[in-house]
Amino acid sequence: MSGTMTRADLTADLKDSLQDAAKVFTAANDADFIRHLDAAALDMGRVRPRTLLGTLTLVGDQFNYPAPADFLSYKSALWGVARAQPWEKSYPGRLPDVRSAMNGAVRELHFSPAPTSAQISALGPSFKYYYFAAHSIGLLATDTTIQAGDRGLLLLRAQAEAMKEMAMRNIGKPVTMRDGISNGPRNGTPSYLFEQLMTLFEGAA
Repeated sequence: MSGTMTRADLTADLKDSLQDAAKVFTAANDADFIRHLDAAALDMGRVRPRTLLGTLTLVGDQFNYPAPADFLSYKSALWGVARAQPWEKSYPGRLPDVRSAMNGAVRELHFSPAPTSAQISALGPSFKYYYFAAHSIGLLATDTTIQAGDRGLLLLRAQAEAMKEMAMRNIGKPVTMRDGISNGPRNGTPSYLFEQLMTLFEGAA
């Protein structure tokens, strides 16, 4: 294995680790293996959370705002942390709760209740907040958000995704592959290997 975190090198190493099982996936331009890696990267957010800082501009009485493209879930707000207390004259009142919701195909942040003009005047229109962001695999290693130390874990999860797809295709023939952690051989049907690999993934994470 090359050890780099580019999409091309990760794809090549995933294909190599699947050995004969790789022949099942025949989509052009390695689309199957890329899909496995992308699914693995998404699940990596569960075991390797990625927290980012977001900012949006509040408008009085507007409750919905677009979420960032890599948004997974809302974490906490920085806006209003230093607000006045209830016994003080400048107390802005109860601040909105924030949750994510889908508006058609668009993910948004919804404020309940909507921030008032008085609150925005007191606390400022710039709403800064923390959110959990999705991991991604880039064409360049610098664009891949998963740490190089978790390379084997990522490949292990991608192998499990490949075995899940093989099992769903009702492929019962035993296969041999090398896992992404020990690089040792593993044998069994795709459904059995999926369970084994996911157990190994959860334990290694």
